[in-house]
Amino acid sequence: MTATIPAYEDDNLFAKILKGEIPSEKVFENEAAIAIMDVMPQSKGHFLVIPKAPSRNLLDASDATLQAVMPLVAKLARAAKAAFSADGVRIAQFNEETAGQTVFHLHFHVIPMYEGVELKRHAFGDVPRETIKAHAEVIRAELAKG
Repeated sequence: MTATIPAYEDDNLFAKILKGEIPSEKVFENEAAIAIMDVMPQSKGHFLVIPKAPSRNLLDASDATLQAVMPLVAKLARAAKAAFSADGVRIAQFNEETAGQTVFHLHFHVIPMYEGVELKRHAFGDVPRETIKAHAEVIRAELAKG
């Protein structure tokens, strides 16, 4: 028995960001995806990679979308690790509510990790906009190095 996947809804938060209806702090953009800072970061430098193609999550994403986005996730993760001198990088992606998904548009969390520093709880308070902008600039500067 195959479970059905609910239909994509184009009024979700990330669809609105992609349409420019909601502001975000953009780190990177190409034809396949955008990367934006998470407004409730779990660690210094936490951002999201959001494919432009509409899909709820990995379960209904096309292979073409995943082939275009995964190299970008890796490139941005390397940049974030270098930019913040992180000890590691966690890549997180959730599929459906039971698995922790809260916004139903495919996205990947890129979370720099630091030895001895616990992650903050996600969705547990905003960080000042100036801090988010500063973190975005550090990542953009690292990307500019090539």
